[in-house]
Amino acid sequence: MATEPLRIGTRASQLALTQTGWVAERLRTWSEDVAIVEVSTRGDLRQDTPIHRFGGDGVFVRELEQALLDGRIDVAVHSLKDVPTAATPGLEIAAVPLRALPFDVLVTGSAGLTLESLSPGAVVGTSSVRRVAQVLGARPDIVVRPLRGNVDTRLRRLDAGDYDAIILAGAGLERLGLVGRITEVLQPPRFWPAVGQGALAIQIRAADRRAHAAVLPLDDPPTHSAVRAERACLAALAGGCLAPIGAWSRGTATGKLALGACVLEMVGRTVSRLVVEEDVRDEDESPEGLGARVAAVLVGRGADRMLERMRDPAASATHPDGGTDVTGVTNA
Repeated sequence: MATEPLRIGTRASQLALTQTGWVAERLRTWSEDVAIVEVSTRGDLRQDTPIHRFGGDGVFVRELEQALLDGRIDVAVHSLKDVPTAATPGLEIAAVPLRALPFDVLVTGSAGLTLESLSPGAVVGTSSVRRVAQVLGARPDIVVRPLRGNVDTRLRRLDAGDYDAIILAGAGLERLGLVGRITEVLQPPRFWPAVGQGALAIQIRAADRRAHAAVLPLDDPPTHSAVRAERACLAALAGGCLAPIGAWSRGTATGKLALGACVLEMVGRTVSRLVVEEDVRDEDESPEGLGARVAAVLVGRGADRMLERMRDPAASATHPDGGTDVTGVTNA
């Protein structure tokens, strides 16, 4: 009797399908029969509403996780930065492939412009409070306006002249073959990416031996260790995917794992930030230990109070440039 195809679940956006196609191609190369199953998520269906208003963390992954639990799919492919740090019982992240560009990027309507060279009053599009805070921290003289939608939708609005520039995750443009649209890469220490940004999460049922064996070769151990540290830091800060927290972990020249994290607070157009950078202490410290230690240093410097103030609707509910909530993070 022929083995049933391994069913890979994905969101239906162009980027999600491209990412899942990459996974499927490699599994087929290893003689695994696969079928791609599209699953709609609440985050995709409600493009005109700030994310926190209809569910907050996990709005791009919950339906995929339920499809796994129900046995409708065998593997789910996520953008790791959308996956809550609290594991769903019965499921596990079995593989994290080699990371793509982990940083945010600026895309402008006029070639050659950077964040610093934008004219005063220029309009920049993003709905991520983490990005808004960092943009205004660098350029308090520009205007930041909300922008949701898939990558192609956002680029169309930029090209239509609705914005002078937009901020996107560089990995999305890289995977879609659109690196030529990148005007500037925004990276630490000036601009911190989301936890897990640029990485994929390959999720399966914890007890599914066939799926585990199939996807394990996709795992890149250095990437997996790095995102474990980032996610442990986020979990220890109790921030969630929507919090104004940035982090980036990577290997150093000496082979150690390093982690930097940034906590942001924005009240109106006034931005405060805390940054901590640490290396692993010794070979016995796990990525999770490094993440927890960085979080503890941040808390010792007041990060918990900053995050609590950002959760206060009176402090965070109004977009700095008028009228629209920005506390719901977009996913590209």
